[in-house]
Formats: sequence, structure tokens, C-alpha cells
Amino acid sequence: MAGAKIMVLYPTPRDPAAFERAYRDEHTPMVTQANFPGMTRFVASRITGTAAGTPAPFARVAELHFPSLQALQAAAGSEGAKRAVAHAISISTGGAPVFLIADEETTTF
Repeated sequence: MAGAKIMVLYPTPRDPAAFERAYRDEHTPMVTQANFPGMTRFVASRITGTAAGTPAPFARVAELHFPSLQALQAAAGSEGAKRAVAHAISISTGGAPVFLIADEETTTF
């Protein structure tokens, strides 16, 4: 099934504990279907390192899944999404988060 997603990559913050607290307690509750109409799934991953064992350049990756690029674009234009994006930028103390849009292809085994 093809879909689309927004990926948000958060650079390693200056104060990891403060970032985690803000992400968990303030930001994650903003990622809802009310703020992102049409969102079908939200995945929040905490990065613990790289395969090479070196420190990762990112602390978190968030994925917001949608059934189509059109649904993603409509959600991104909502006022709730705009507030959530502004909040994501405000808590990202290691630099601006990177926002990516991707086509998604899923294979089920």
C-alpha cells in the first residue's frame, strides 16, 4: 500500500534531558488527528547511536503517516499542524529540525 509521510529529524540537543521532557510532555500530545487531519499513524523513535557505534547526529525521528500526498498536504496546512511545527522548532535546541516528505511503499511478508 502506497502512502506518504512527514519525517522530522531532531538534531542532538544541547540538554538531552530537557529536550526529552519537552518532547514527551509537550510536543507528542500535539501530534493528534485533530491537529493533523487524515493522519493514520504516528511513530516516534529515540535514536540511541549509529551502526558504527558513533554518536548519532539526530536524537529523534518522528514519522507522521498519511494515506496519500494530498492528505498529507491538506493536514500540513491546518492551524493545528502549524502550531505543532512551530513547537517542534522551538524545542529543537541542537539546531533546526529537518522536515522531509516521503512516498511510502510497504511490503508485507
